[in-house]
Amino acid sequence: MSRVGKMPVTIPAGVDVSVKDDQISVKGSGGSLSLAQNVLVKVSSNDGKLSFEPINDSREANAMSGTIRQLVNNMVVGVSKGFEKKLTLIGVGYKAAASGAKLNLAVGYSHPVNIEMPAGITVATPTPTEVVVKGADRQRVGQIAAEIRAVRPPEPYKGKGIRYADEKITIKETKKK
Repeated sequence: MSRVGKMPVTIPAGVDVSVKDDQISVKGSGGSLSLAQNVLVKVSSNDGKLSFEPINDSREANAMSGTIRQLVNNMVVGVSKGFEKKLTLIGVGYKAAASGAKLNLAVGYSHPVNIEMPAGITVATPTPTEVVVKGADRQRVGQIAAEIRAVRPPEPYKGKGIRYADEKITIKETKKK
């Protein structure tokens, strides 16, 4: 059995999990998320813990038990604590401004770049060169952060661009005569 799938998911106080035949729903202070139930995995709830068992001994069921367990764990953590990604803008004149559900980026193009945030995702700019993306859904937070980074990815010669706060860019040496 999958090592990840063997571990039960503990449900913290203030989080409500409902397991139905076709769907797993998680509600908490950070919002509500749902996941389609997989036929290869049996989900059971007891004593504030969720356990995941593969239906049969097939390799697919084994792998899916670990996958579903981790997705449900991410939902539980998301509605209780939330997820966040920090990005940094590096470059002369590069700045970001958040207004409501929009992010306005000035990153060296002839025009400003506006990015709309989907429902459930918030964006903040503590300083003009920092962007913080927050939300309950881990996949959507990561996807929005990747889309923001893709506006101006860091280049390898001067390191200018938008990068994750913990990302290290290897600077290349320029061509010599």
